[in-house]
Amino acid sequence: LKKTALYEFHRAHGGKMVEFAGWSMPVQYKDSHIASHLHTRQHCSIFDVSHMLQSKVHGKDRVKFIESLIVGDVAELKDNQGTLSLFTNEKGGIMDDLIVTKTSLGYLYIVSNAGCADKDSAHMQAKLKEFKAAGHDAELEFLDYSLIALQGPEMARVLQAGVSDDLRKLTFMTSTMATVFGIAECRVTRCGYTGEDGVEISVPSQHAVQLTETLLKDSAVKMSGLGARDSLRLEAGLCLYGNDIDESTTPVEASLVWTIGKRRRKALDFPGASVVVSQIKEKTRRKRVGLVSTGPPVRQHTPILSPEGRVIGEVTSGCPSPCLKQNVAMGYVEAEFSKLGTSIKVEVRKKVVDAVVSKMPFFPTRYYSGK
Repeated sequence: LKKTALYEFHRAHGGKMVEFAGWSMPVQYKDSHIASHLHTRQHCSIFDVSHMLQSKVHGKDRVKFIESLIVGDVAELKDNQGTLSLFTNEKGGIMDDLIVTKTSLGYLYIVSNAGCADKDSAHMQAKLKEFKAAGHDAELEFLDYSLIALQGPEMARVLQAGVSDDLRKLTFMTSTMATVFGIAECRVTRCGYTGEDGVEISVPSQHAVQLTETLLKDSAVKMSGLGARDSLRLEAGLCLYGNDIDESTTPVEASLVWTIGKRRRKALDFPGASVVVSQIKEKTRRKRVGLVSTGPPVRQHTPILSPEGRVIGEVTSGCPSPCLKQNVAMGYVEAEFSKLGTSIKVEVRKKVVDAVVSKMPFFPTRYYSGK
């Protein structure tokens, strides 16, 4: 298994290590998963997300290159602004989700999923070869940096002590280069996977432990693992690649139409555009929805049933919500059952229980917009 720069640190601090996307990662620490989840919502937690693939695209045609692979409108981004986007294939299937930031330093900064790292890098390199053969100017660089997510309502107070920039100017989905607690060459991006205000700090790997130890000196900060990360992102209604989205789902089925730039829809110039845009116009046969259910918690692959008991879909993620004290899930249902408030059923351990199609996020998100 691959190890992040914090591997020994995790073990020394009571991290319970598990295999995740080919990496050895902490699933939880000494605190229970629920305690970590609630601590993140109330205070602030550190998540090691160094397993994510970080890359840069250089060259004068860098925007044109990345737009040939994804659905987003990168050209319209302001300097140092980022967007969630999707790599799509020719059938409109989602190959991965990623965040693209248009930096003011002459390159695009990209973060994509650990589980898709080999696939994504091979895909980008193959397409780059074609792109350059056609006479365009772009280069790809894969970064060997660590990535530390600091998430929760006390993040700004904790981090402000170690940066000279005023964090009130760094709004959700914007990014800056900064010296963080004396460590130069860090990229700080205001984003995250918990629904809370937070940052992801790309830090030279030799300083990852130092930065983590410094942040932990604040009593509001604790380490957190994959268990809490998963329940936090589910409460926030966020997709996990491989569970909720994959190459068999399109952005329209996944309720991710908002990621597709208007200009891109008109131009039909992203992979699978004709399939995706026709689905936007004609509606799809199935839709990703949120569910709240009674009884035992629902998990991935739980069948979703119509009121009459016919199978109409399947759960892709589910857990008991630590904040709401009820079971939350997301999954795909036949489009006619996708309306908010629709009563349906789920089959848990051969027992049929009531569920209702619910709005996502389940728990209010608290991204920082500058207000």
